[in-house]
Amino acid sequence: MIEIITISTYLNNYDHVPLVDVRSPAEFKQGHIPNAINIPLFSNDERAEVGTVYKQKSKEAAYDLGYKIVEPKLVSFIDKSIKVAPNKVIAVHCWRGGMRSQSFAQHLYDNGFEKVYVIEKGYKAFRNFALLFFEQKFKLKILGGYTGSGKTDVLKVLKKRGEQVIDLEGLANHKGSAFGAIGEKEQPTTEQFQNNLFIEMYALNIDDTIWVEDESSNIGKVVIPQPFFIQMREQVVYFLDINVTERAVYLSNTYGLFDNTKLKESIQKITKRLGSDRARLAIDAIDRDDLMEAAIISLKYYDKFYLKGLEKRNPSMVIKIPLSTVDAEASANYLMAL
Repeated sequence: MIEIITISTYLNNYDHVPLVDVRSPAEFKQGHIPNAINIPLFSNDERAEVGTVYKQKSKEAAYDLGYKIVEPKLVSFIDKSIKVAPNKVIAVHCWRGGMRSQSFAQHLYDNGFEKVYVIEKGYKAFRNFALLFFEQKFKLKILGGYTGSGKTDVLKVLKKRGEQVIDLEGLANHKGSAFGAIGEKEQPTTEQFQNNLFIEMYALNIDDTIWVEDESSNIGKVVIPQPFFIQMREQVVYFLDINVTERAVYLSNTYGLFDNTKLKESIQKITKRLGSDRARLAIDAIDRDDLMEAAIISLKYYDKFYLKGLEKRNPSMVIKIPLSTVDAEASANYLMAL
């Protein structure tokens, strides 16, 4: 049986059903429903070719070309789908619930699949649903602090203790500074980052508190959804106030695991803001393996930059938490006692 369902129905009732995205690999990479498996009807080049025929000739000519391209792949579609859904119950979508998903669903049903759900209006419906989700009110607690305060580690401890936590930097594959890409995987597109963020938040109880790290609107190359970012800026910031030396120790231990060449490249990215003399001193320090000194020099820039952003907030919305050292457990204890 083939059944058309809305994206909300899928997410609320059938998210355990394997989901296949039949769009091209390029479309899938740009943005997809998290956990969906890509079984493309067309390669990127094939999709472009069909689109050209559609524009220059006719819908019928494009359909004929599409069928000619797809026909040799029909058996492989069944094989790949069975690997995704051995019990032969599956969900399918394309860009907006059109011919690609409908044809794929019919092919699966005709070849032994017991139940095929087709997402109404496809990925476009999911994307609209996700963006609309961020416009509702959330109960956010914002964890702030200068660079090197170990905020991500604190969030991990809070999560282990049962708090609801969203790790924006983890979702972005970026630590939010010129050094942020070191040791991380390739960043997702902004679209995919927002999709992943939505799925994580959708699984939470939005009537309860959610901890989020204080961030700029951009984390590396990805952008936080604007309605959500505005809410982040309106909430109280719990600011971990730790002295520069302790934070430099934390950073030198953290980044000491990586190649010095990458550290120097990151310093060069902020030369203009750090100043050529300070940048040179920082690079010289890295060459001497004095990462502590390089960290202290870099923090002079990052502390100034963060403080500038903090001063834009209402002072009554910033709660400073003086701590003697970078210690995730101690920081979490303090926060949970507030």
